Order: sequence, then C-alpha cells, then structure tokens
Amino acid sequence: MPNIELPFEVPEIEEHASSDLQQCSLYRLLPKEGKEYVEKNGHVLQYMHMIPIEKIGTPKFYSELTKKMKKLKNPNLIYPVSELIAVHICPDREGSRDFYIPIEPVLEKNYDILVEEVEARIVTLVDQFEEPKNDEEKRAILEKCVDMVCETNGGGNGNKLKGNNGNANKGNGNIRGLRTLFLKLQSGNNHKQKLKVTPYELNAIKYLMLRDKVGLGILEPFLHDPYIEDISCSGVGNIFLEHKIFEALVSPISFNSKGDLDAFVIKLSEKIGKPVSYRSPIVDAVLPDGSRINIVFGEDISKKGSNFTIRKFSEIPLSVLQLVEFGTFDYVMAAYFWIMLHEGMNCFIAGETASGKTTTMNALTTFLPANAKIVSIEDTPELQVPHTNWLREVTRGGLEKKGEDASAGVGMFDLLKAALRQRPDEIIIGEIRGEEGKIAFQSMQTGHSVMSTFHAASVEKLIQRLTGDPINVPKSYMDILNLVIIQNAVRGKDGKLLRRVTSVNEIIGYDPVSNSFSFVEVFKWNPATDSFNFTGNMNSYLLEQKIAVIKRIPENKRREIYKELEKRARMLQTIHKSGVTNFYDLFQSLAMIEKEGLVI
Repeated sequence: MPNIELPFEVPEIEEHASSDLQQCSLYRLLPKEGKEYVEKNGHVLQYMHMIPIEKIGTPKFYSELTKKMKKLKNPNLIYPVSELIAVHICPDREGSRDFYIPIEPVLEKNYDILVEEVEARIVTLVDQFEEPKNDEEKRAILEKCVDMVCETNGGGNGNKLKGNNGNANKGNGNIRGLRTLFLKLQSGNNHKQKLKVTPYELNAIKYLMLRDKVGLGILEPFLHDPYIEDISCSGVGNIFLEHKIFEALVSPISFNSKGDLDAFVIKLSEKIGKPVSYRSPIVDAVLPDGSRINIVFGEDISKKGSNFTIRKFSEIPLSVLQLVEFGTFDYVMAAYFWIMLHEGMNCFIAGETASGKTTTMNALTTFLPANAKIVSIEDTPELQVPHTNWLREVTRGGLEKKGEDASAGVGMFDLLKAALRQRPDEIIIGEIRGEEGKIAFQSMQTGHSVMSTFHAASVEKLIQRLTGDPINVPKSYMDILNLVIIQNAVRGKDGKLLRRVTSVNEIIGYDPVSNSFSFVEVFKWNPATDSFNFTGNMNSYLLEQKIAVIKRIPENKRREIYKELEKRARMLQTIHKSGVTNFYDLFQSLAMIEKEGLVI
C-alpha cells in the first residue's frame, strides 16, 4: 500500500505537546483565524511541532490563497482545505517541485493495528446484514459502529498500538448495516470488552474509516483541495500535483512497488464502479464530484507500473471576469465575445492539450442569451452552463456482455443528430474529433448556433483537420464557422505557466479558384508586454458585415458598432470593480443588463 515519507526528519516530541495553548510559541505566532483552526484541530499544531524550524523555517498560516502568492520563490505556508484537513506547502530548495504535505489527523503516527482491531470487531457484529443504501448512510453507520466498539479513557497516549512510522494507514473490511449491531449489543451477544482509546485516537479511527471506506483513501485530501487542478501517479514513485497557485508540486505519498500500486489501482477502480483487469486495463470515469479519472493498469502496457490521473472538477467554474484577472484575455476581447455569442455567431476554441479551452468555453457561456435553450454534448461531463433551459447529454459506451446488443452505445454523432430535433438556440459540443464535425457544420448551415473546442494550434491546422479525414467537412462549408479562438499555455517572464488567448480570428470564406481560405486576425497577444492588440479595430468583418446588419445599423453608420464594443468593455470593467466575479453572479448581472435594454 502507499507510504508517506515526510521530506524532513521528525524530531522527537511529546505527543500532543502543548495542552496549554497560551504557552505554545508556535500557537502564539498564528493569526486569529489560525488559532481558531488549530484549537479545533490539534493535529495541525502537533504537525507544526514536527517541522524542523531551524532548517525549513516557521510556516505562515493563511485561511485562503491568492494569485499574488505565485510570486513566492520558496513558499512555506499552511492553509486549510476542510474542517479536518490542512496542507503544508513546503519548500524544496534542491528539487524542481516544492512539497505538498496533507496534514491529516493521522499523520503523526501509524494507526494500522488499531484500525484493524476496530474493523475486526465491527465485521463480527454486522457481517450478516444488508448494505447501507448510500454514502451518507454508510458514514452514519461507520461512526456509530466505531462508537459502539470503542470507549475513550480520557488519557493522553491511550493504547500503545503502533506500526512503522511514515507508512500510510490501511485496512480492509465490509460495513453492512447497523441493526445487527444494536440487536447483538442489546441481547448481550457481544462479550468482547470495548477497546479503550484516547479521544485523539477515536477521532483518528473515525477519520480513517470514513476516508478509506467511503472516500478514495489517501487521495481524499487532494480531492477536497479547491486549489488542486490535477492529481497524477506516473507509476512506482510519488504522487504529483498541479496547483492553481504553486503549479507543479510533489506529495510525500508514494508507491514503492508495482504490486502495491496495482492493488491500490484495483481497489480505486472498484470504488468508482469500473473495475480494471488485464483484459480491460484502461478506464475512463467520472468521480461523484464530477472530476475525470483515467486509470491504466498493469506493467505490460505501462512499464513503470499502473498509473492514474485525476483532472479536478471545479464546483463553480471560472467566470469571464476571473479569466480577465488571470490575464487570459482583456475587457475589450471579452466585450467582443459578448457581442458575437449573444448574436449567434458560430465559435470554435482551439488549442493544444491543457491550454484551458474548456475553461474558456465554460466561462463564455454566460454571454449566451439568458432565455436561450442550450444543448450540450460531451464524452465526459465537464461543461457547466448557467442557463435554466439546459439539456446536458453525455455519450455512453457499448455494452460488452455476451448477448447484449453492441449498438447500445451512444456516441457524439448520435447525440448531435438528436439535438437537431430538440430545437436548441445553441449547441455546445465538448470537443469535435470525428464524424460529428460534419453534422456540426450541417447544424450551422440550418441556422443552429454551435460552439465547440478543437485540438489545433492555429487556424490553418484547424481547417486542415476539419476538411481532411476523418471529419471531411466540405471546404465550401467553412465560411459558416464565424470565429476561431486560439488559446495556448505559455511561459511568463518568471517561467510560470500562463494561459493566454493568443489569437482571435474571423473566418471570411473559401475561394474555390485558388483553393484557399481567407480569415482576419482581430486580436493578437503580444508576448513582450503580455497584452492584447485589437488589430481588427475599425476593420472587423464580423462586426461590420454581420453584427451591424443584425442590429439594423445603417450602412453608412456601421462603424458605430465599435462604440457599442467600447461601452460593453466599460460595463464589464464596472461590474468587476463592484466586486462581482462569481460565474453565476456575472450571468445574473448580464441577464439584468439585457432585460433592461442597456445594450443594443
């Protein structure tokens, strides 16, 4: 099973070192919110006493993180991610990645033997009764069962049941119903004496039971952390993380053998309801919180051993104004997108893997008319659309059981054809990869607005892929695609990874004589200044020839559309300065502006 090896030697300290917090020097250094947190979570203060301050320094406590912290060269700080879990970002002055250390109630010692004893007592009591119906019921049963087999003795150290320091806690067992436990206790059939533990140990046992039986075990702290974007295990070795603030980090959790890693991956796949095997070694699934997980099992296809990657799901997506804060694009570009999408222009967001295409497309959905009917089609559910009239459709793989109809699978092509019968105002496709691309263009031809992401590094590459195998969109159809946004992951002057819209392009048309396509670049990112040039100012084909016509602006006054663009940019800036940044709050603000007729 996984091991936990802290990146420093832990000095010998007395367990629960300072009962009088006012006498603790580390406690006195904490800010008010830090003191309140450790008063409820003594294990965090206990962990701080484990840190060799003379080598690492005293970590600062922050109740939340900010983007400004990206500039910290050797971050040494602690922040909470849940009621029980905090995180220490610990500097590594020698390695390329700093450390991400989850501070759990069980970090300071190993509870394997204690947990196994508790599990054995619970299993003998409830083994013959039915399973709980859901996770909430299972959580309640687990906590009550632990209370029934343990009693606190009020002491400090309690049972001296210890394993090897540094090893992650583990344990098996099957918790099945609570009724038997009560019946046996009431009837006197339970002759075992209750296990005496300290209050601290009781909390640790409950935490481990819930973490490992209901949650995803050692991955739980990462899943709770809203700042984590990506969790990956590349084989034998440590688990790596991508952090929204501190970027590339390494955790102290590692797998030392392929056998341990295989066992963990099998257990993980069973928990998510898609077991891996040598026959079916690759699994793509969605976790209950919406995060995407990919598992590859076995060293025959993954030479370093099994691997897995989790792409975290944000409960509330980033808004347009937050992307402006991050520098992905500016207010003028956002206002341009507002006009284009609100008026039904077809838009593709293109870029390479991990360039932020889906994040940007999610954010831009707030610019679609508030009363629009939206249909989204995805392989894996990632999109979050703020509209109430939103149909969310997801593909389904074919059934593999013998005797089942192989046609039970439902692909992107099938869902897109069905969407055309649902009379949507906008069709959003998670990503176009194959034959569904041709149907998407047919949808545009019949008047349906379409937005999608696409893997391509430039407009030229996008057109080549769309018009070539296997998509084969007719070249004469290309002018129905109005807008192509190119987004890339780039490096800033300090070497930090940035996501930028590097180019916005208007597709004008196809010339069959020269067999060429014409398009105009209306926005371009300037890497020297990290700013955006509005190269299409007073020269935008879509604004003048499409949008101005839709808005019935006379031909001799069509350039007044640029004043509308400037007005919307100022509106977005004003909304931002008022403190509105939340995705849903911004949508409501834009809906109110639309309703009040403040924009043409």
